[in-house]
Amino acid sequence: MSAPLMPKATAVWLIENTALTFDQVATFCGLHPLEVQGIADGEVAKGIQGLDPTLNNQLTKEEIKRCEADPKARLMPKQVDLPEPVKRTKGPRYTPVAKRQDKPDGVAYLVKHAPELKDAQIAKLIGTTKSTIQAIRERTHWNSPNIRPRDPVLLGLCSQTELNAAVEKARRAKEREEKAKNKALGIEAPAEAEVEAAVETETAGE
Repeated sequence: MSAPLMPKATAVWLIENTALTFDQVATFCGLHPLEVQGIADGEVAKGIQGLDPTLNNQLTKEEIKRCEADPKARLMPKQVDLPEPVKRTKGPRYTPVAKRQDKPDGVAYLVKHAPELKDAQIAKLIGTTKSTIQAIRERTHWNSPNIRPRDPVLLGLCSQTELNAAVEKARRAKEREEKAKNKALGIEAPAEAEVEAAVETETAGE
């Protein structure tokens, strides 16, 4: 059960205007019973004006009366038929307007200094589109003459942790692709022990 809006103000009102127990108030408001007792004693939430939960449709008067008659009962919030908030779908990250003009510079930096990154990874890091990245790669972007490669971390477009994780992921993916390609061509990478043995042999012969 989620706590009501302004839980302490709600607790103040319930303590002052109902016969509910501290445990009942604490459970409904998401507070500790001792904190509710402190509110009742005037030691906590001093100066906070009580907020009637029945006026903002968080609780009904009938529910308060039911719980007043049964100290073991728990207050159940009023069910309100409100539309669920729309969850943000996956896509480019939000970037403040002031920083959006820096995106091409950040993309250019990654294209130049992190060539192992795929366009999808760059798009996720910077919050741009694959078509924009491709245009920057091919120097067909409308603002190409003014694009300067700049570190996206310093520009505030992504964090160093995010960038490092993306580069590491891309590096591992590239290694797997190379191993798969070599295997398909019948080229087996020498075992680590064989490599060490070869190095020792060359060293001994010098």
